[in-house]
Amino acid sequence: MTGTAPPAALSGRRLPNVWDIAALCCVVGLLVAMAAAVRGTLVPLGTLEAVPIDLDPGRLPEYALRTTLRMFAALACSVLFTFTYAPLAAKSRRAGLIMVPVLDILQSVPILGFLSFTVAFFMNLFPGRVLGLELAAIFAIFTSQAWNMAFSFYQSLTTIPADLDEATKLFRLTTWQRFWRLEVPFAMPGLVWNTMLSMSAGWFFVVASEAITLGDNTWKLPGVGSYVAAALEARDIGAVFWAIGAMLVVILAYDQLLFRPLVAWSARFRFETTASATADDPWMLALLRRTRVLRLASEAIERAFGSITSLRLGRPAAAVRQQVVPRRVADAAFAMLVGLVVAAALWKVSGYVAATLAWADLRETLLLGGLTLLRVTVMMALASLLWVPVGVWLGLRPAWARRVQPVAQFLAAFPANLLFPPFVVVIVQFHLNQDVFLTPLMVLGTQWYILFNVIAGAAAFPGDLREVASNFRVNGLLWWRRVILPGILPYYVTGAITASGGSWNAAIVAEVASWGDTRLAAHGLGAYIAQATDAGDFHRIVLGVVVMSLYVVLFNRLLWRPLYAYASRRATLG
Repeated sequence: MTGTAPPAALSGRRLPNVWDIAALCCVVGLLVAMAAAVRGTLVPLGTLEAVPIDLDPGRLPEYALRTTLRMFAALACSVLFTFTYAPLAAKSRRAGLIMVPVLDILQSVPILGFLSFTVAFFMNLFPGRVLGLELAAIFAIFTSQAWNMAFSFYQSLTTIPADLDEATKLFRLTTWQRFWRLEVPFAMPGLVWNTMLSMSAGWFFVVASEAITLGDNTWKLPGVGSYVAAALEARDIGAVFWAIGAMLVVILAYDQLLFRPLVAWSARFRFETTASATADDPWMLALLRRTRVLRLASEAIERAFGSITSLRLGRPAAAVRQQVVPRRVADAAFAMLVGLVVAAALWKVSGYVAATLAWADLRETLLLGGLTLLRVTVMMALASLLWVPVGVWLGLRPAWARRVQPVAQFLAAFPANLLFPPFVVVIVQFHLNQDVFLTPLMVLGTQWYILFNVIAGAAAFPGDLREVASNFRVNGLLWWRRVILPGILPYYVTGAITASGGSWNAAIVAEVASWGDTRLAAHGLGAYIAQATDAGDFHRIVLGVVVMSLYVVLFNRLLWRPLYAYASRRATLG
């Protein structure tokens, strides 16, 4: 027999319990720590010189908090960028012709290339204050996160199954409703994994973003990255290991508190019609569900968000889809306009570079770019052979994927420059070829794009298709060729594009390794840009960045984009 609960029982459900108190303590502690860190950004710039980086391990909690806040600020900007840039590129054919190559170029521009031209801008916004340097560091970390997330969302938007697209037309959802009811949920599993990887990728460049050089001045913002840079300069192995330990603690903390619940939550958006393998809810998600006040607050926020996303803004999807009639004259005019803009930009760049450089410098950079291209190609092939089978195995087993998740995040976050000492010592000790043995450093932080995207693709693979393959006894190589590889191909290509661009970006760090007074440099475009940056030679920096962008765009246009178009055309479900 059922009945209405008495008022006392209803009021009891609204009273906080012990879990609410624990959550409140965590939130208050986090807010206090954030307030203390924010106050540190408003001090005068001279404070950084008066208080140098201290290698005392007792300072690492403060440094780790400052670095983590910068990374989450950059991550918030990356999410906003992803939700605006990727839909425009995916839904507008003409905009996509410009925006996708621009994204290729942006992910290939080295972090030091961004810092070289943006530090002065941010410092002028807040002259004499640390806040300008903080914004420059956040922007540098943003550039290591945003492109991967935008590519992931773009890939999902271009591979939405046809039956789901038809459903939005039948229900006459507007463009606003379609975005929040179909496109974002469909992209969520892959986007969460790529967001997690982007967070880890930020650690790879945190050293460069927290130790900022402008002209003859060098500032080191308090953080784990600047702590690592100081430890490497002092050749303090103990401090390096303390920094690694601090990174591990921070990664485990935000994995348990944020990303593990997000991965479990995103599993609800998998596109399938049958039940598939699942894993138990993580402890943090279970704890939040045990709270009373916090759960009621989250339900109120969910209702408010639902009412906003249900607004009938824009036209119905059917009306939008009816007008796709290409106009050759308009397309030709648009292509001509884009060509003129690109030609004008190249003319400006060539005039700036030609002021001090000659044709021999261009030939040199093209040759060095070819050597870096060879390294990137070989490393991408080896990484694919290794991580595609591993990613498929993990993606089809959610419980194992969650066990490996923090380990993969830590490995993806591990800065390559922490491995410079053993690489340099081994190369010098055994007289090895530095052009060959420095090459693996390029892929250490980028190979995880392939693994994480393959895991996301295998996790999103519909369970009913797996059951069909099992019923027809499709096994072995035939299962790989006909079932799983076509299913994960769009995800793999997204990961490979980002990993390839990230490897070009990492070349500026990986092709130059130092330990104390010993400095090794491989022959390549990354070392060329790094040496020009150290010398403050902006003409060679611009030439190196432009040539690197040219290589990346051509490589993507000739290989990855045709493969991506094939995946979108032949491997899309529905």
